[in-house]
Parts: sequence; structure tokens; C-alpha cells
Amino acid sequence: MIQPVIITVALVGAEVLREHTPYIPITPDEIAKDAYECYKLGASIAHLHVRDEKGMPSQDKEIFKEVTAKIKEKCDIIIQYSTGGAVGMSIQERIQGLENVPDMATLSTGSINFGDEVFMNTRAQMIEIAQGISKYGVKPEIEIFDTGMIDSALYLLKKGYISMPIHWDFVTGMLGGVRASKEALQYMVPLLPEGSTWSVAGIGRSQFEIAKESILLGGHIRVGMEDNIYLEKGVLTPSNAALVEKIVKIIEELEPKTKRRVATVQEARAILNLKTV
Repeated sequence: MIQPVIITVALVGAEVLREHTPYIPITPDEIAKDAYECYKLGASIAHLHVRDEKGMPSQDKEIFKEVTAKIKEKCDIIIQYSTGGAVGMSIQERIQGLENVPDMATLSTGSINFGDEVFMNTRAQMIEIAQGISKYGVKPEIEIFDTGMIDSALYLLKKGYISMPIHWDFVTGMLGGVRASKEALQYMVPLLPEGSTWSVAGIGRSQFEIAKESILLGGHIRVGMEDNIYLEKGVLTPSNAALVEKIVKIIEELEPKTKRRVATVQEARAILNLKTV
């Protein structure tokens, strides 16, 4: 039986600037164009951050609304907002975009070092974000940067702030977080409640190797310039689409062994228990 692989593309993030790569999409038109190009290649989910007129990270709900509208004019890719924003933003700033009612939104269940700063998510803050996601009927994706965050998410589940079925995303390869390795996935995946779905994001050079392990272990994958700006060692990716194209080829190469292929948007919606459009 064929088990489709959902591809999420994380288009821009909050950390990568034009000084790091000239190819990062920043304006609403650029982000929407990138999302559409990735959709045509097989991406089912567009994970969105947005930028202000100066190209700096923003959680402005009106910018999210504009980007979402421009993407929907082009395709029916699943829209997933980040509630992480950028380090130092308030919770209300981080969750304001939920008013636009995207298909999905991320929920990080713990704090972690981001370079010399701390991405802060106290239990009270997690609950506030979870309540905001629930208020608008948005499906959460639980972002796991380290193994203890699984238990924090299970606490939210027990208390009724989130509900099954849960979709998880393991963000691996960040210094201070969980290692991007097969062994780490083999430890974490059995900790998830029955009925869960999960994907893996690899930071930097780990992106494609950990994606392969996820495919082999039955998970889904996330690629994109938020997490990795290189197509191969020393070669900047010219677009998010090039990263999606590369992972599609990897899925196709593994298909004789895994019996897996790229999911359509409709299949992704069914797998994730999202409403059809």
C-alpha cells in the first residue's frame, strides 16, 4: 500500500536575511510566487513567516492576510502560520495572525537557545498560544526542538488545550536541540500518542539526510530556506523550489524500497484531518 509523503516548505523564516542569501523571498509577491512554484513541484503545506517593508521579521496580521490571499489566488496549498515569530516578540504579537484563520499554525512546546538568544515558551505562554489556535479552529502542528517538549505537549493534551489527532514536527540539527539522526527519531517517534502524524525538519546541512530517515521511518518532511539555504555544500540554493525539487527526487529514488510517493494537497488534508476546500 502506497503511503504518501507530505512535503512542507518553510519559505522564509525569521532569521535568514538578504545578507545571508540574495534568494530569500521577502515581499508578499515573492513569498506567494515561491509558494506556488513549490506547490507545482509537490509541496502540500506552505509554512509562513512574513517580513515588513524593510525585510525584517514581522507577525503583522495584515501582512499575513495579504500573503495568504496572494497564495490562494494561485493554488490550494495548505497554509500554515508560524506562531513563533522572532525571538523577543510578545505572545499577542506572535498569535495575532490567527485571526485570518489559516489551515494550520505551529505551537512550540518549550524554550530553546537560538544562537545567543532564547526562544522563550513558558508553560503559560504555550497555553495562551494553544488557546488562541483553538479559538479560531486552526489545527496545531506541535514543534519539537528537544525530547522534553514531547512531554510538555502531552501535558497540554491531558489538560484539554490540544486534542488528537496531533501532527508533530521534529526540528532537528539545531545546536542545543535534538540531534539530526536516525537514532533520535527512533527514540522520539514511539513516544507519540497512537494516531499521531509527524514530520521532520533538518537545520542546515542535515536537511536532506534527516529527510531520508523520516521517509524510511514513515514520517513526512519539511524543507525550505527558513531551515537551510544551501542546495549542496557551498552552493546557495537559487530558490525554495530547488530544495523541493531535490527532495521530490529523493522520494522517487527511495520509492522502490519504501513504496512511498509525494502526497497531493488533497491527500495531505485527509492525512492531517483538515477540512477540504
